[in-house]
Amino acid sequence: MKTPIRIGLAASFFLASAASFAQAPGISRTEVLTQDVSVPGRHAVVSRVTVAPRGVLGWHIHDGDEISYVESGDLTLLVAGKPQQVVHAGGAFVVPAGVAHSVRNDGEAAVALITVHVVAKDKPLATPAAAPAQ
Repeated sequence: MKTPIRIGLAASFFLASAASFAQAPGISRTEVLTQDVSVPGRHAVVSRVTVAPRGVLGWHIHDGDEISYVESGDLTLLVAGKPQQVVHAGGAFVVPAGVAHSVRNDGEAAVALITVHVVAKDKPLATPAAAPAQ
């Protein structure tokens, strides 16, 4: 009887963490398309993301690759184990599955980007991750 309770509590914690992560201050995400792909059990999620001036999307991971295109503004990309990178409007980047990363907007204007994630249907789009040791 204790196992279902533990599973329920773990699921509740996980969902609460994912929900609070998705609502980071200064970040808005609008899903444009969610569609099955040729890999069984996975789908593509296409989103438009806006990062407000001084907005930060904390460290997180995805269960699949992330491919992003910066429409406007300059986005600072932090990827575990790599030097910080600024991606300017018209630039793009790929973050492999399971790699911790974060983005921030150090500028005075909002940054707009299009993201594509190919992820498992039964997992959250993103999971919070600890910041890597410097």
